[in-house]
Amino acid sequence: MEFLSFPFIIFVGFILLTSIRQVNQYERGIKFMLGKYHKTCSPGWNIVLPIIQSMSKVDIRTKAVDVPEQEAITKDNIPLGINAVIYYNITHAEKAVLEVENFYYAIMQLAQVTMRNMVGQYTLDEILKNREEVSTQIQTQVDKATETWGIQVVNLDLKDIIIPPDLKRTIAKAAEAERERKAVVIAAEGEVMAAENVSKAARMLAEAPGALHLRTLQTINDLSSDQSNTVVWMVPVEALKALEGVTVAAHHMAKSK
Repeated sequence: MEFLSFPFIIFVGFILLTSIRQVNQYERGIKFMLGKYHKTCSPGWNIVLPIIQSMSKVDIRTKAVDVPEQEAITKDNIPLGINAVIYYNITHAEKAVLEVENFYYAIMQLAQVTMRNMVGQYTLDEILKNREEVSTQIQTQVDKATETWGIQVVNLDLKDIIIPPDLKRTIAKAAEAERERKAVVIAAEGEVMAAENVSKAARMLAEAPGALHLRTLQTINDLSSDQSNTVVWMVPVEALKALEGVTVAAHHMAKSK
């Protein structure tokens, strides 16, 4: 009897040792009994009876997945290449195992389809100017779909927006033309402001008695400070005509005498 008890103890000990399953801190164990979901096991050692029970481990850490480049057409019919990085974690391990066959593959396909559909709702300018908004919209759509799988999409960032070379040249030309247009507008506005200031100064000099003479004296004083200056006096045509009239009148008076 004692001879039989020893092998039995060894057999039981072997069964117990082989039945221990370790679940790490960053994992959850999904235990099945007779093919049916039994419970979700916490980190530590768990007993899984051979034949009648089994366990699948699920990593619940946040994962970063590189979504490959996708070809999409914008709202204004421009072809683009677009790729992204998606960050997700598993909030309900049992759903990730029971509700979807391969959650990694499913998330990848869902993200690709959502990216193509979302790009088609924006124009090229909107995508380039509002990249963060587009990323948020894609993240919201993917997260909504994966909620039933027990998966939460933490973040989604658009990495690159690849534009065809011909379109890049066109955009560069348009940007250059826009810069030139702004420069011309700024220069014209400056000329208008200068003309307004000159007109305002002329009115002030005309309205103030003696202001024009003071301004002339100030100008002469400024010119006299540098001996190398050559001063050219511009005489108005009206003054020349008046002088000519005086000369003619004097000539007639001389003849009459």
